[in-house]
Parts: sequence; structure tokens; C-alpha cells
Amino acid sequence: MTLLQRYGLTPEEIDRRSLEMVEEAMPPTPYLTSRERYVLGRIVRAEGEPQIVKSVRFSDDAVELGIAALRAGATIVTDVRMVEVGTSKALLRRAGNPITTMIDAPSVAERAKQEGITRSAAAIRELTPKIDGAVVAVGNAPTALLALLDSVDEGTAQPALIIGMPVGFVACAESKAELARRSVAHITILGNRGGSSAAAATLNALLSLTMEDVR
Repeated sequence: MTLLQRYGLTPEEIDRRSLEMVEEAMPPTPYLTSRERYVLGRIVRAEGEPQIVKSVRFSDDAVELGIAALRAGATIVTDVRMVEVGTSKALLRRAGNPITTMIDAPSVAERAKQEGITRSAAAIRELTPKIDGAVVAVGNAPTALLALLDSVDEGTAQPALIIGMPVGFVACAESKAELARRSVAHITILGNRGGSSAAAATLNALLSLTMEDVR
């Protein structure tokens, strides 16, 4: 018997069992709505860490506002290609929402060089005209989240929802603490944890809720 035969399951069985295990591992969250807990469960599964529950924060009505924006056809803006790639193409097709990132655009590289900022921050600045009413998912660079919050503060960008989940050490916890202080709708993971997988899992959960594709 091969290892795959011994341990491998069908995609459907993997999905079902992983969700059962996540639900069993997660602590009670009576302070969350059923939809917030659904999103939270997808983050836990993506991170493989039930204790991350303690660090996830939802602003008031963030999930409902995100669903409403997606149902209205909002563009999804991501800071890096990994978040875009991790977002379900099947769900995007069904929901009809466009998704975009500019991290690898030549104009972004040139802007980053001229302004002395990271490419992630330059990409967000380049995408500012598309951010009004958008769902913006930051899953990699704290500087991208900081640039986005600067635009919000300046009144040049009004996203419908910010999924703020950069990962790392330099300015990472600070960027998410700044997000949590603002009135813009947001879902975030406080501290240094996060990443593209968590941001994409959050997007996929919201898209599933948008399509009511929830099991």
C-alpha cells in the first residue's frame, strides 16, 4: 500500500473532515454571528492554528458589508499575486467579481524606485482609483496596508472592506493596530501572524457566503 493509498482521501472527504476537525478545535465564540464564525473557521483551517481565534478581529458588520459589496459587483484588490491565486476561480466566476493586483507591473516597480517605497505600497497607490467600494485584501506586506490606510485617512480611497492580514515583524503588528483603530470596515489578525493563505481564505469564505454556498 502506498502512502497516498494509506492516508489520502477524496477532495470532498478532505474538505468535510477538515471542517469537522476545525469546528471541534475552535473555542466557543458566543460573541460572533454565525457568518463571522464561518469566516473565522476558514481562517483557522488555512492557518492550522485554532488559537489564532484570539487574534482575529471583525469590525461591526464587516462580514455583512463585505457580502453586500461583493453582491453589488465590487472589485477585489489584492496586494500580491499569492492572494489572487489563492482566491477560488470557481467562486469568482459564479459571483462575477473581478480581482486585480499590480505588484508585478513595470509602472509599479518604477514608482517604488522613484518614491523610495516598497513595490507593495506602490501597487496600492497605483490602484487607488479602483479602491472606492472595493474589497481590499492585504495578505503579505505591512507597507501595503499602511499605504492603504494613508489613502483612507486622506480621503482618496473608500474601500467597502479591508481584509488586513499582512505577516511579518517590521511594522506588521503596528499596521494592523492602526487598521483596528479606524472606522473603515475590516477583518484583521492582530499581531505578527497572517499571510496570503489567511487573506485568501477570508475572501473565499465571503464569496461562499455571497453565493450562499455554505455547508
